[in-house]
Amino acid sequence: MKKKLFITLTAVLLGAGLLAQEYKKLTLEDLYKNRIFHVNSVYGMRWMNDGSFYTSMEFDRKTNSVDIVKYDTKQGVAVDTIVYGNRLIPTGSEKPISIDDYQFDNNEQKLLLATDKKSIYRRSTIANYYVYEISSKKLIPVDEGGKQSYATFSPDGSMVGFVRDNNIFIKDLNANKLVQVTTDGKKNEIINGFADWVYEEELSLTRAFFWSPDGQKIAYLKFDESEVPMYNMQIWKGLYPEDYRYKYPKAGEKNSVVTIHIYDLPSGKTSQISVGDETDVYIARLQWLPTGNMISVTRLNRLQNQRDIFHCDAKTGKCQLAYSEKTDTYVDLDRVDDLTYLNDGKSFIISSEKSGFKHLYHYENNGKLIAQITRGNWMVDNFIGIDEKKGLLYFTSTMDSPIERQLYVTDLKGKKLKKLSDLPGVHSVTFSRDFKYYIDNHSSAFLPPSTILYSAKGKMLNVLAENSEYEKQTKEYGFAKTEFFSVPISSGDSLNAYIMLPVDFDENKKYPMLMYVYGGPGSQSVMNRWNRNSWHHFLTQQGYIVVGIDNRGTGGRGRAFQDVTYKQLGKIESEDIIASAKYLVKYPFIDENRIGIWGWSYGGYMSSLCLMVGNDIFKAAIAVAPVTNWRFYDTIYTERYLQKPQDNPSGYDDYSPVNHAGELEGAFLLIHGTGDDNVHFQNTIELQNALIKANKQFRSFFYPNRNHGIYGGNTTLHLYTMMTEFILENL
Repeated sequence: MKKKLFITLTAVLLGAGLLAQEYKKLTLEDLYKNRIFHVNSVYGMRWMNDGSFYTSMEFDRKTNSVDIVKYDTKQGVAVDTIVYGNRLIPTGSEKPISIDDYQFDNNEQKLLLATDKKSIYRRSTIANYYVYEISSKKLIPVDEGGKQSYATFSPDGSMVGFVRDNNIFIKDLNANKLVQVTTDGKKNEIINGFADWVYEEELSLTRAFFWSPDGQKIAYLKFDESEVPMYNMQIWKGLYPEDYRYKYPKAGEKNSVVTIHIYDLPSGKTSQISVGDETDVYIARLQWLPTGNMISVTRLNRLQNQRDIFHCDAKTGKCQLAYSEKTDTYVDLDRVDDLTYLNDGKSFIISSEKSGFKHLYHYENNGKLIAQITRGNWMVDNFIGIDEKKGLLYFTSTMDSPIERQLYVTDLKGKKLKKLSDLPGVHSVTFSRDFKYYIDNHSSAFLPPSTILYSAKGKMLNVLAENSEYEKQTKEYGFAKTEFFSVPISSGDSLNAYIMLPVDFDENKKYPMLMYVYGGPGSQSVMNRWNRNSWHHFLTQQGYIVVGIDNRGTGGRGRAFQDVTYKQLGKIESEDIIASAKYLVKYPFIDENRIGIWGWSYGGYMSSLCLMVGNDIFKAAIAVAPVTNWRFYDTIYTERYLQKPQDNPSGYDDYSPVNHAGELEGAFLLIHGTGDDNVHFQNTIELQNALIKANKQFRSFFYPNRNHGIYGGNTTLHLYTMMTEFILENL
C-alpha cells in the first residue's frame, strides 16, 4: 500500500512540479474578494410538461434584469423569452420587480414569481409573490398584507396557497378573494402549514401544507411549540443589542406536538386525523396519494429507530398501517426519503437500508411486498423517478465505487439493470417529466463541472454548460491535483482518502500536512468530484500537503460501516483520524512535527477533539462553528445517533471536547458566529470556559451576527486570511 501510494504521488504529480515557476500565484483576495474563478452552470432550470422544452433564469446585462427563457431541449437553442424581467412593473410602482425564483402552474399558463426573497433559516424563506399571466402579461400580487412563504399553485392554477404570520391563506385568483384557513398561528407558539426549526434543519421539511389532487382540500401540519424551550441570541446593532428568541429543542428536551388537519374548501370546515395517541413522535412526511381522497403519513418514534407509514381517508379520518420498519440503530429519513406512489394508486416505491445497504422496494398499498428492485453490496444514492409507461426506474448509486455516483436504469423487478453514465466521477441527474431526456451535472477530480443533455437511453445530445475556461484558469494557477488512496486501520477496514500536493512537490523535502475532516454520520468528504475548496489549493502553493479522510461512520459504504458510531459519537471517528495521521507521517516527505487539522461544524467538533486526544500527533487545529457538547445540540439529529442524554449520558460526555480541554497541547484557533441559529455560540463559550479552567492558552475569534455559514461582505476573506495566518505561524 505504501509503495503504491508513493509511486502515485511522485510519478503523477512530480512531473507537473517541474514547471512550477510558470504558474500564477493565488491570492486570498483573488479567491474571496475578486472571485476570479467562475463556474458556469444552468440556473433556475425547470422542465416543461413536454420534455422537448425547458426554461431557465438568465441575467440580461443590457436591462440589468432576470428573464425567463424557453429552450428547445434537443437543439439547445432559445425559442422564446417567456418573461422579460424589466417589464414586470407592479401597479402603482415605477420599478420592475426582480425575479428570485419562479414556478409554473400545471397548465403552464401562469407563473408564480418570488421577489425580495429573504432567508430565515437553512431552507426557509419569505418573499413577495406575484402571479404572472403569460398570455395577458398581467402581474397580480398574491397578498399585500406582508411577505409570504411557500406560495404554491392549486392543481388547476386558479388559487395560490401560502403562509403568513404562522397561518395558512388561499388566494382565489378568479374572484380576487383572500381566504384565511387558520387563525390561531402565533410566533413561538403555534405554526400552521410550515415546519418548526428542528424539523426544517434535520428532516428537511419546510412547507407543511399540500393541495389534494382535485384542489378541493388542503392537508396541513400544525406545530404546537408552546412548551419547547426558548433559545435567545443577541443581535449586535444600535445602541442596545436586540434579543432574537426562537424555539430550539436541545437533546432530551420537549419537541413540538404535531397534529394533522384537513381543510375542505367548499365547506370551509377543518377536520383532524390521528395516527396514534402518542404525541412524542415525529410526523415527518405528509402527502396525497395520486388518486382518491387518501393521504400518506410517515411517522417516526422519538428515537427514530422505527418508521411507520399510514394511509388515511381524508373523509372519514380512518388510518391503516401500510408499512413499518424497525432497526437496532436508527432510520435516517433524509437518506431513505424515497416514497413514490404510482399513478394507479395501488402501489409505491420505497427505499430502505434493512438489507445493510440502501435499496429500492416495490410494495402494494396494503403493505404486501411485490419485489425488492435493487440488491447487492452497494447503495442506491438517489432514486430519481419512474417512467411508468415503460416500467423503468432511474437512480444513481455507488455500484462502481463508494466515492462515485453513476446513473443506472432498471425495471420494476430489477432484472434489466443497465448503467447509463460513462464518465468516472459524480453524476447528479434530473429527468424531464415525460422521461424522454435528462440533464446530467457531472464532475470528477480531473474534470470540472459540466451540464450535459442526454436522451433517456444515455445518448449525449447537447452541452448546456461547460467550464473549459475555468479549467484553463486552474492550470494557469497551478491548482493541485487530487489523488485518491486508502488508509488501513486496525479494525481491518480501510478508509477512503485524498491527498493534494504542492505543484513543485519534491520527494526529498519534508512538508507540513493539514488534514481536513468533517466525519459526521452518513457524510462524505472523499468523493471523485471537482475539488472547489480554493483554500486547499492556496495552501498547497504555500508549501502544504492537504489530506482528507472519511472515517468510519461516514456514508457510501453501507450500514455496518456507518452505524458503528451509534451511541458513542466521537470515539471511533477520532481514533480513525489519529490513526490515519500516524500512518501518513511514515512517508519521508511528510514532516511528523508539523501535522495540523481543521474542520467546520461536525468537522470543528472532530478537529477540536483530535487535537486534544491526539496531542501526540497534532500540533495545531482550527475549529469553525463546532459542536463541543452534544447536550447543546437539537433533539432530532442528536438523539438519532446518541439516544436521549437521560438514557445515554456517557455517550454525550465521554467524547465531548469540553471534557478533554485539559489535554490540549498544541495551537488552537476557535471560531464562531454569534448569530449561529444551528450550532449555538454557546458551544464555543463552554469550551472557552473549560480551556480557561484548565489554564490552556488558545486563540478565538467571533463574527458578530454571522450565522453557521459565516459569510457576507468581507467576512469570507477575513476568515480565510485569519486561518491562513494561523497555519503559517503554527504549522
